[in-house]
Amino acid sequence: MKYKASRDFAQLMDNNDPLRSYRERFHLPPGLTRERCLYFCGHSLGLQPRLARDLVLGELDAWVQYGVKGHLEAPNPWKYYHELLTDPMARLVGAQSDEVVVMNSLTVNLHLMMVSFYRPSLDRGKILIEAQAFPSDRYAVVSQLLFHKRDPAHDLIEVQPLPGESGVSTEAILAALETHGDEVALVLLGGVSYATGQAFDLRSITRAAHDKGCLVGLDLAHAAGNLVLKLHDWDVDFAVWCTYKYLNGGPGSLGGCFVHHRHGDSDLPRFAGWWGHDQQTRFLMPPDFVPESGAEGWQLSNPPVLALAALRASMQIFDEVGMEKLRAKSRLLTGYLAFLLEQLPAITILTPADPSQRGCQLSLRVSGKGKALHDFLLQRDVIVDWREPDILRLAPVPLYNTFSEVYDAVEILKQGL
Repeated sequence: MKYKASRDFAQLMDNNDPLRSYRERFHLPPGLTRERCLYFCGHSLGLQPRLARDLVLGELDAWVQYGVKGHLEAPNPWKYYHELLTDPMARLVGAQSDEVVVMNSLTVNLHLMMVSFYRPSLDRGKILIEAQAFPSDRYAVVSQLLFHKRDPAHDLIEVQPLPGESGVSTEAILAALETHGDEVALVLLGGVSYATGQAFDLRSITRAAHDKGCLVGLDLAHAAGNLVLKLHDWDVDFAVWCTYKYLNGGPGSLGGCFVHHRHGDSDLPRFAGWWGHDQQTRFLMPPDFVPESGAEGWQLSNPPVLALAALRASMQIFDEVGMEKLRAKSRLLTGYLAFLLEQLPAITILTPADPSQRGCQLSLRVSGKGKALHDFLLQRDVIVDWREPDILRLAPVPLYNTFSEVYDAVEILKQGL
């Protein structure tokens, strides 16, 4: 694509966008200086689908109408409600239906997975993560090491950027696996770095880790709904993600969990709860736990229907469009943002220039006054976010952002500079 730094070009791209109508299916926040904000924070909290209110109100009405009978008699019976999300979510992440369940929140699911998949031995007890991992992931990993009476100073391997690189690359992770893989019990990586926007080659990393005898888990908080994923084919052992960023499930919405089919009926140890029990006998209340087959066997409690209802609104859209089409637009849209930003001398883009190594998000470093620029943008209804110590993050999301919005945001950013 040969981009042009003009409003006419941006408008032409919008006119030719086959996904342009989907923008109307989201609520766009009103601005103070313009009718609608220029919202580039979908990497932190996605916008509300218009259908979400109706679906949530529908379940509230069912509660009024049926009371406890709604578990079996509501139009969408609550006993099986979580299953409405299973197939769309499986298609989204490239999984089989029995490999996916929507439950809990991301870090809760991460701990549940590590109970089963981090099984340290005398010779193989280390966990490998990337430097600049999301803090919650690091907290969880360190606490698991301590729980197993391991020393994080010895048993936590944090892969550092290679010389001259601003973030951890796939090559750095592969090199660390070659050096330390024989000692590593679990590789736990983010699919996309929250700090730099680097997207890792998860297939190559998984293959290399398995070759060394390591298990592989992924935090896909910044990858689900952003990149094309093929978790089953890539042979990933487990993955977890949230649904409030690119998946537009609402603030604090439920998490997703993937367990590869080959582990679904294994005798891996786990923390058990009644909703993970075999549903054929679940309501007979037997004293001994018998796990449901597949990822659902890791469930703990009956799921919150109102939160699931809000997420259904977004998942219907993703299922309708498909990740391949969204990814194609995303490469163009983020590419246009990068093209415009590269013409500004005070801006350093930390995210890789190669579109295959990034999703929607670009992370920027601004010489001297990045936080002041962030505040300047917010005051002019350009919604981006700031991460200490010096990173400005913005993400044009293909479902609701436009090329014209990208152009306008960069023009306002120029004024701030």
